[in-house]
This record gives sequence, C-alpha cells and structure tokens, in this order.
Amino acid sequence: MLESEEHNPKLRWLLLGTFGAMLTLMAIAGISSLRSLRKLHEVSHQVTQRYSARSQALETVLVCFHGYDQQIEQFLLIDTITGNLPERAKIATRGSEVHGAVHAYPRDSATEEQSLLTQIDQAVQAEEVAFDDTQDWRAEERRQRARTFIEEQMIPTRTQVLALVSAVSHLNDQHLATENQAVAREFGDLQTRLSRMVILTLAAGLVLSLAAGYYILRLEENNRKRYLALQQSRRELEGLSKRLVEAQEAERRSISRELHDEVGQTLGAVLVDLGQLSSFLPPDDTLVKDQIARIKTAAETAVRSVRDMALLLRPPMLDDLGLVPALEWQARETSRRGDMEVEVHADEIPDSLADQAKIGIYRLVQEALQNAATHAHAKNAKVSVKYDPQKVEVEISDDGVGFQPERTRGMGILGMAERVRQLGGSLDLRSSPGKGTTVHAVLPIHGKDTV
Repeated sequence: MLESEEHNPKLRWLLLGTFGAMLTLMAIAGISSLRSLRKLHEVSHQVTQRYSARSQALETVLVCFHGYDQQIEQFLLIDTITGNLPERAKIATRGSEVHGAVHAYPRDSATEEQSLLTQIDQAVQAEEVAFDDTQDWRAEERRQRARTFIEEQMIPTRTQVLALVSAVSHLNDQHLATENQAVAREFGDLQTRLSRMVILTLAAGLVLSLAAGYYILRLEENNRKRYLALQQSRRELEGLSKRLVEAQEAERRSISRELHDEVGQTLGAVLVDLGQLSSFLPPDDTLVKDQIARIKTAAETAVRSVRDMALLLRPPMLDDLGLVPALEWQARETSRRGDMEVEVHADEIPDSLADQAKIGIYRLVQEALQNAATHAHAKNAKVSVKYDPQKVEVEISDDGVGFQPERTRGMGILGMAERVRQLGGSLDLRSSPGKGTTVHAVLPIHGKDTV
C-alpha cells in the first residue's frame, strides 16, 4: 500500500503531463488551422477579386470598342450628313473611351496580357487614323467607298480586336486556374498538416486513456482493499461494541446482585443486631439508645440507597415481571427523584421477546428519561411502546428545552444509537430549541417473537 502511494504522484504527474501535451497540441493545431484557413480565404478572395476586376475591365474595353465601331459604321452609311462636326466629335470621344478602357486594365497582369492589350490599343489607333482619312471624302465618294472601307478596314480590325479580347480572356482564365490550383495545393498541405496533428493528438489521447485506465484500476484496487479493511475494522468494532454492551449488562447484573445479596443482607444484619442491642440496654440509658437510633437510621438510609442502586443497575422485575412493569417502575422512580412527571403507554409485550431486545428497550427509555430530566429540564415526559408481529416501536417525548441534534451528540445519544443498531433497528431523534425532544426507535422482529 505504501509503495502504491509512492508511485501514485509520479503516475499522476505523468497523466497531467500527457493531458497538458495533448491540449497543447490541440491548441497549436487549432491556431495554425485558423491562421492557414484565414490566409487561404484571403488569397482566394484576392484571386476572385483580381479575376473579376480583369473580366470587368476587359468587358468595358469590348463594350467601348463595339460602341465606337458601330458609330463609325453608322456615320459612313448615312446618305446625307447634317451637323458633321458634332457626330465626328462624338466618335472621337468614343475612341478616347476605348483607349481609356484599355489603359484602365489592371497593370498587375502578365506581360503577355499587356502585349495583347497594346495590340488592341494599336488596332483602335489604326482605325482612328483610317477614319480620319475619310473626312476628305465628298458625299458621292463616301457613298461609293463606305462599304469598301467597312469591309477592308473595319471588319478586319473588328475581328482582330475580338480575337485579342478573347485571347486576353483566355489568359485571364488560365491565370485564375493557376491561382486556384495554388490555393488547392495550399489547402491540401493544410489538410495534411491537420491529419498529422489529429493522428498525433489521437495517439496522445490513446496514451492518456491507457494511463488513466491503468491509474483508475489501481485506484479501484486500492480502494477495494481499503474498503475491505474498513469493513473488517467495522465488523471488529461492532463485535467489540456488542461484547462491551454484553459485558456492561453482565457487570451491572453482577453488581446489582452483590449489592442486593451481600451489602443489603449485611446492612440488614446490622439493623437486626442494633435492635437486639437496644433491647439489652437499661431503660434509663437514653444516651446509648439515642446513639443506636442514629446508627439504625443511617443503616436504613444505606439500605434504601443500596436497594435503589441495585434496582437502577438491573431491576429484578425486568426478569421476573417483564418489560412493561420495569418501564412503569422506571417512570415512577424518575418522577420520584425529580420534578418530571412520566406517563407510560405500552402494549402487552409477549414473554417470548428476546431478552436482548427487552434490555435494549429498557436502557433506551432509561437513557432518554435521564436526559430529559437532567439536561432538558422537562416537566412532563411520555413513554409509548407499540408491539406488532413485525416490529416494536418505542417513542419517548418530553417538553424540555430541546437542542439541535445535528450539532450536539453526547455519549448518551451515541449509546442509544449503538444499542438500536445492534438490534437491527433505526433511531430517529427529533428536537429543536424550545420545542422539546422526541426519540423514536423501530426494532424489527425476526422469526417468532425474537429480535
């Protein structure tokens, strides 16, 4: 047992260390995972934002170019031109919008994308130059050459710009796919790290569970041994208590018998001798007669005291007349010696009731009445004994000062509880300051009128 107690602190520290390490690993894994997930989320958000910005800028370029190209075509196909300058100014503004959209494209793109955008810008500039040459055409010449200009100059430029925009869009998609693959690889690395951390944490948890199980088994074994030792000690104490009570009753019976037979008879012989001595004295010898009378009075007082002591130790009527007469005598003696009036209400108790039960009930009532008279300063007390084939109920109540049973436990109360426990019964003590005390005991009857 001592060796186990010496090893327990080491095992306890080992369990605490393992548990702390597991918690540390879980905390590190959680913090690292949160940081990695936050970083991946930021990277993914940035990738999406860049892709959206490029797509939107490219769409702006395409929309502006379509508007610019369509206005040139409409201008060339008009039969009569009125207000030439405002229309050309609007077309020039459209061209500037196309150049602005091209230059507004994000500059963090790849070199190849920038090259394609430059080509778009150059194609638009070439179309602007070609359109400027049409300003010298007369109306008839414009009607003759407009369709040829559209077919030879504008449609190829339109096709070229669309192809370049498509190429830029394709590069943007490729760049998005590449960045998504990088994010996916980072996520895969995070999953791998988390898997390793989870495996390591599970291994630590398994070690902790095994160590805790071993520790619990050892504790259970130690507790089982201690419980068995405690049970053995309790049985030994119960046996010792039972033997002490039996020895106490035997000693009381012996002392009572000695007091009654030896001391009582000796004092009785002294009284007889004093009576005979008094008869031998002359009638006029009053001095000696008075001395003999005083001695006789003292001897009679001693006889009564010895008789009371013998009866209190072990009343013969408990064996001769039964339990109920003994309880009634006990009540009368208590009332006679003090100011407390005692009432006894008892059913008829059969003679077959075990002697141990009779003695236990008598001592219980004796101790309760003594406590009521001595400590509670009660004026009235009531003893009730009820018998049925299954149990005997004993209740002693008084109107004394009362007390707090949960805080006050004297030797008398402990003695009553021990006697009742030895008889296999239960004791209920109810009291509160200023409200008296009630002692209620229930003693089971096992077999045929035995306890």
